Amino acid sequence: MHIVCPKQKLLDSINIALKAVSVRTTLPILECILIIADDKGVKLLSNDLEMGIETSPMTADDGVDVIEQGSVALEAKIFAEMIRRLPDADVRLTVDNNNLTHIECAKSKFKILGLSGEDFPYLPQVEKELMLTVKAEALKNAVRQTIFSAAVDESKPAFTGELFDIRQNELNVVTVDGYRVSHRRLEVDTELIHSAIIPAKSLTEINRIITGDSDINVYFTERHVLFEMNECTVVSRLLEGEFIKYDSVFDMTHTTEIMINRQEYLMALERAMLISAKDAKKNPVKLEIGGDGLIIKSNTENGTSYEELDIELTGAEMEISFNPRYLIDALKAIDEDRVCVRFSAALSPCVMTGEGNTEARYLVLPLRNMR
Repeated sequence: MHIVCPKQKLLDSINIALKAVSVRTTLPILECILIIADDKGVKLLSNDLEMGIETSPMTADDGVDVIEQGSVALEAKIFAEMIRRLPDADVRLTVDNNNLTHIECAKSKFKILGLSGEDFPYLPQVEKELMLTVKAEALKNAVRQTIFSAAVDESKPAFTGELFDIRQNELNVVTVDGYRVSHRRLEVDTELIHSAIIPAKSLTEINRIITGDSDINVYFTERHVLFEMNECTVVSRLLEGEFIKYDSVFDMTHTTEIMINRQEYLMALERAMLISAKDAKKNPVKLEIGGDGLIIKSNTENGTSYEELDIELTGAEMEISFNPRYLIDALKAIDEDRVCVRFSAALSPCVMTGEGNTEARYLVLPLRNMR
């Protein structure tokens, strides 16, 4: 293999491919990035066996010259750091029959022993039948506004992922960790009816790749999902298991509703969490709702805090306690300036939405006040 490629173009592709390089593996080939040069240009592949990435080919229009076709797998960390530190000039890669790779840029020269490209695990083949098209920015925002409440504990593997529930003309993106539920609805132009649970890790990396607002094509099979973007193609395995019936958990009658300034509420909770931060589950913040005010209290061995905020109250006065982190995460995901919070009882969940927003909603379970 023999190619010449502008440093920045090569580095951009490396940075994308790095997101699917395995960091803990007994298979050295999974710690590599595969470089392929053929008649379509130069592309990079990575695969940790849960998610795989294939970058879009770099072509002559990008300043790339494929002098001799071929492939080689290079240790990802060394290769990435080496290219990152090279001068801003064209990079020449030459690979001999023993996979010894010569890298030249300006007056810098290196040699890296690579592995055969034939041993690299290619991405699974995904039939492009069950397809959903969604705007990149809309998908990125939907994932950003929900991913934080995916479970970390793998005792229920399905909860470590994000549900993509596709109904006619809408995509519902849902996460749950046993203490809270986040739901974001997107309008999409599709007649597809399909559900799949995508690992949160895969969606986090996809969100880091997405730029601009072009269309993203998403294809589903029984075991895999494929995201086709301008920058690359990402294939991820799907998770198995039962997900909650998210519609029903939000369907509850409320007795108390408050409207509150989002930023003021967020900052007050963050200050209260300074007192309860060591163990917010055992030391929740207490909300006292009454009249035209909300009182936020925190009382632990470390100290106490007291906050009073203005609200618009509809319905009954009440007292209820929460892990402040769960409320803070939801408030950070909401974009509106004011937040509507609905309560039904002291030991029942609350539901938060941005003012006037019916597309995103957040359910948080309360805690028993231990003090």
